[in-house]
Amino acid sequence: MGLNLNDKKAVVAEVSAQVAAAQTIVVAEYRGIQVGHLTQLRAKARAQGVYLRVLKNTLARRAVEGTAFASLADSMTGPLIYSISADAVAAAKVIADFAKTNDKLVIMAGNYAGKPLDKAAVTALASIPSREVLIAQLLGVMLAPVSGFARGLAALAAKKEAESAAPAVEAVAAEEAPAAA
Repeated sequence: MGLNLNDKKAVVAEVSAQVAAAQTIVVAEYRGIQVGHLTQLRAKARAQGVYLRVLKNTLARRAVEGTAFASLADSMTGPLIYSISADAVAAAKVIADFAKTNDKLVIMAGNYAGKPLDKAAVTALASIPSREVLIAQLLGVMLAPVSGFARGLAALAAKKEAESAAPAVEAVAAEEAPAAA
């Protein structure tokens, strides 16, 4: 049974709200995928904060109409699943990772910040590390000089301590040597 006009308006409003906050949208064809596999895909998407939904293409076209993602309207044909995320990489990563293990999920197109993406560009976007990983890498680069300087100071202090302790050890050894003879 189809949706009535009010239900369609509600779906378009919901998707439009997601699109308004989105940086990336990825569209993939899901023909032939078992329900259990789609459930796994939805769970992964939910865990990554990605809005994932199967939509009527006409409703999706209306939701992206007048936005930076309007260029996706040409790619909206066939049975499609829409992956929408505010994180620049998450939508592409969820779909591309699942497509690696399930060849029936075919990436059709994507859009990042108003720029259309083909299948190769979507997989390239998916290969970028997540925001948290990039922040950790940046912090590691920023802390490397400081930690190197701290290690250098500790090594210098240890060397100075060893040098100052060496004459005291020699003096004690010199005093013990004549007494033993």
